[in-house]
Amino acid sequence: MALTIRPLNSGYIPTKPLEYWYHFSCKKYIEKQGITNENSQLPDFTFLIEGGEKLVLVDTGMAWTERADKYHHGPSNQRPGIDDIESRLAQVGYKPTDVDVILFTHLHWDHVFYVEKFTNARLICNETEWEYAHNPIPLHYKSYEIPIIAKDGDVIVAPFDQPGVKERFEFVKGECEILPGISVYESPGHCPGHMTVVVETEEGPFFCVGDSVFVMGNIDVPEDMAAELHYDISPPGRYVDIVAAWNTIRDTVRRCKEAGVDPHKHLMLAHDGILAAAVEKYEATHNNQLPVIGKKDTDFDFETYRHAVEEK
Repeated sequence: MALTIRPLNSGYIPTKPLEYWYHFSCKKYIEKQGITNENSQLPDFTFLIEGGEKLVLVDTGMAWTERADKYHHGPSNQRPGIDDIESRLAQVGYKPTDVDVILFTHLHWDHVFYVEKFTNARLICNETEWEYAHNPIPLHYKSYEIPIIAKDGDVIVAPFDQPGVKERFEFVKGECEILPGISVYESPGHCPGHMTVVVETEEGPFFCVGDSVFVMGNIDVPEDMAAELHYDISPPGRYVDIVAAWNTIRDTVRRCKEAGVDPHKHLMLAHDGILAAAVEKYEATHNNQLPVIGKKDTDFDFETYRHAVEEK
């Protein structure tokens, strides 16, 4: 068994770096690196796990542009026939009905749309996340598409609460194996029941971290910030529990080190702009094919693409 991962970008969402990417206390240090608080389009990745006994998908991605703009972040961009999860799956030769298992890192709107199309899949999320998604504080009503946010005569039903979908959800707690080579562990902080998916490959474990690491800069810390604030990470700006978020990032980096892998290469972030640019570069030079991650003989050398993108 040789598990591999395909990154499927479901669209772009505008976010402000010093409100979402980084905690406000990082501002003066992050700005020295050229990062401002102007809106920046971030991708919204799902990850397809191939090569095992089941076809597994991590998250299903964001809503179509009009829905995202009206109820969430605008201007978003999900190109019809290109970025939606059904089109992305078709790009690699699958249909939603081919997917056997969907693992949800969490249930925010940009990770759960189009779930109703996956009629043959087991739907799995963390039990704490399911409970909170159905009783959030008002601050998070939009994140979970609680019906009260509806306007202009719209009727809102969260994607995970649709008839024929809600009844199919299964719940996990703690750290456990889902299938051979695929496990999950709790990674709270961004939301109460967030979980990370670990995929064992020929190249070692890869960690589909959802939003628990919002951008790759969260795992690093500028020297002056470490010296003055004694930070060991650059904490994210979007969280429900900053203590849990901080400890989750520490724990994920620790897991990478214990496995002997570089977190800069082995963390699969849902909103990694560098990965998105690298994937788009690969598509442009490989006849619209998507790269395969985790194979020793893959022609997608992420470090090469990362450096090329950063230099550009």
